[in-house]
Amino acid sequence: MTSLNRLARHVQLRTIWLLLFLLAACLSSTSAHSSSRIAHFLPDIALNEIFPTATHTSEPAGTLPVARVFKDQEQLGYVYVTTDIVNTRGYSSFPIDTLVAMSMDGSIVAAKLLEHHEPIVLIGIPESRVEAFIQGYIGQNYIKNRPKPGAPPPVDIISGATVTLMVVGDSIMRSSQLVARQEGIGQPAAPATAPVAIKRSIDTSNHTISSWDELLQNGAIQRLHVSVADINQAFIDNGRTEAAAHPQEGDPQDTFIDLYAALVSVPSIGQSLLGEADYNYLQQELKPGQQAMLVLGNGLYSFKGSGYVRGGIFDRIEIIQDLDSFHFTDLDHQRLPGVKAANAPDFKEAALFKIPATATFDPVLPWRLQLLVQRVLSVKDKAFVTLSLNYQLPDAYLTAPPPAAVAPEAAEHDELETANQPLYKQIWAGKKVQIAVLLLSLLTLGGVFFFQDTLTKHEVFYQRFRIGFLLFSLVWIGWYASAQLSVVNVLTFSHALRTDFRWEYFLMDPLVFILWIATAISLIFWNRGAFCGWLCPFGALQELANKLARFLRIPQIKVAYSAHKRLVSIKYVIFIVLFGVALYDMAVAEKMAEVEPFKTAIILKFIRDWPFTIFAVLLLIASLFIERFYCRYLCALGAALAIPARLRIFDWLRRYPMCGNPCQRCATDCPVQAIEPEGPINPNECIQCLNCQMLYHHEKKCPHLIQKIAKRKRDKPAPVAVASSLQDDAAARPTVRPRSVDSTDSTPATP
Repeated sequence: MTSLNRLARHVQLRTIWLLLFLLAACLSSTSAHSSSRIAHFLPDIALNEIFPTATHTSEPAGTLPVARVFKDQEQLGYVYVTTDIVNTRGYSSFPIDTLVAMSMDGSIVAAKLLEHHEPIVLIGIPESRVEAFIQGYIGQNYIKNRPKPGAPPPVDIISGATVTLMVVGDSIMRSSQLVARQEGIGQPAAPATAPVAIKRSIDTSNHTISSWDELLQNGAIQRLHVSVADINQAFIDNGRTEAAAHPQEGDPQDTFIDLYAALVSVPSIGQSLLGEADYNYLQQELKPGQQAMLVLGNGLYSFKGSGYVRGGIFDRIEIIQDLDSFHFTDLDHQRLPGVKAANAPDFKEAALFKIPATATFDPVLPWRLQLLVQRVLSVKDKAFVTLSLNYQLPDAYLTAPPPAAVAPEAAEHDELETANQPLYKQIWAGKKVQIAVLLLSLLTLGGVFFFQDTLTKHEVFYQRFRIGFLLFSLVWIGWYASAQLSVVNVLTFSHALRTDFRWEYFLMDPLVFILWIATAISLIFWNRGAFCGWLCPFGALQELANKLARFLRIPQIKVAYSAHKRLVSIKYVIFIVLFGVALYDMAVAEKMAEVEPFKTAIILKFIRDWPFTIFAVLLLIASLFIERFYCRYLCALGAALAIPARLRIFDWLRRYPMCGNPCQRCATDCPVQAIEPEGPINPNECIQCLNCQMLYHHEKKCPHLIQKIAKRKRDKPAPVAVASSLQDDAAARPTVRPRSVDSTDSTPATP
């Protein structure tokens, strides 16, 4: 019955959590951003503080909503909110609304943070310091002086808010360039007699059915043909000598890839290539304004590859338009058996892609399909080169003629695009050394777990190594790199899954991202202990403080196991409450997450308002008497990581049959009381400190080994010395003394 009860409780627990996560997936965010943020904030903006002589503003207008500021009939500048222009989201995955005012020449004359949900700014960093950072952008002109890729911001980043402020600064820079392009700032003025540019759109009344050759000739289908000789030359021109030494095999005239692309959401093109029935079905699948693209390929190289099968992303092709780009996923993809246009050739690969609803894409404007070609040089090294298929929807499929204004030169466009590479890529490139150090430490920790038996057999070395690694986690991971994971990350991830999930949000902080990936993997092998016991900076701070307390002979409080078993449930209650509140209002949940002292003790290094500092200090004081007090009873992050602990595949901790019955040595010595009196180790509470494994191998501390060694000595026959044996033999025989010849001898003398 006991086993059945445990099974029933186990099934109930899994069912509860499954229902909880299904509820989270079904609910949507209650706070929706309006389509134009500048229209929302404009009535509350004091324009006279920005433009002293301003009299009024226009209504926000344009593809990028911008309000023009006037003094009577004279225009003074522009006002906009960055979230209307660029995708301004921090690590919380929520938009960060920043007001920017520009003069007529593109200079930034004002910048102010309006609304955000970044927890580090909400409570951790004073608003005055954030405002001081943003004020550093006033006076910058990113139209006249375009920054180099990865250039540092004009003001030093505030420690503890690196990601948030880098996002804010990047949004100010990129939005000013996009607004300048829309408003014609920094571009030659059009002639006075130039006609007004008319916005073009797709001609939905054109249903002409064309053959393959006709579509190819009029530009509705664009082609990129690359031979084996072409791709080999491309790697040579790219400067990779190693790649040049591994040329593509085959005849130089063979086709490496023959790539075609077309916008099949355009009625005439779609009906010609897909057929009437398939085109109508596609229109039913597309959302209003959503576009679709047909990509076809022949040759030795696949534009699909196999990566999308594992990761769901077609990483070999990328669509780039202006400053925006996106990849397709398997959810956007549909296989096609072929093309139905007359005289169309057969294709090795045919794929129909829907443009993601979250992507910024205008079918009327030029775009390009960028193909990534990789060449394997060795097991660990690859070379890459990119090829471009340029596409412009022909005028025959548009309702209006092209504008008279001359488009920006290609060189200028490429320069702007290079300068505005995604921010997360700039951050990763700037933290190569830190990433290498973190990866090396994770590799070392993995070696510790895989070879734990060897490590724990040497008690002194094990103790010193553990203290050294905890110091590394506290000082380098925590205080230096500010890579402290938080329950806010868990809430943010669940929120992003329900709203607008993009990997870019989570790639903003490389070290935190790597730690999360490592923690997720370690849950399968060692439950939550790999992070909680070794990599958590605050956990390390508690344990080191307790070791110091023991060294100073501060008395320790031993919590009765019955009380301990009930107290550990507090952290699960805290996590469930936070998770439930996050479903209703993420901002409130972020404030409630201040039950975590991580931000105070690690990110801000106790430089904070006194209530938060006192709270963190009290928790550390408690850890002086009860080791890892916060980890045991209050850590919501530990509870979140413990939930999937039941899914772990391996059990690395070794036990003897007598562990728990009758031996209680490991249970008594466990620093977090993760070993039940009956003997089993509770994976939800275990921090993988390996203390029990050190005792497992200790011949002087483990009662089982002590008894085993003593029994071995008793059963072994006592050794007998050779000399003693000879003496015993001599004593058993009679002794015959030789007779001596002297004066008393009775033998007659010889005459």
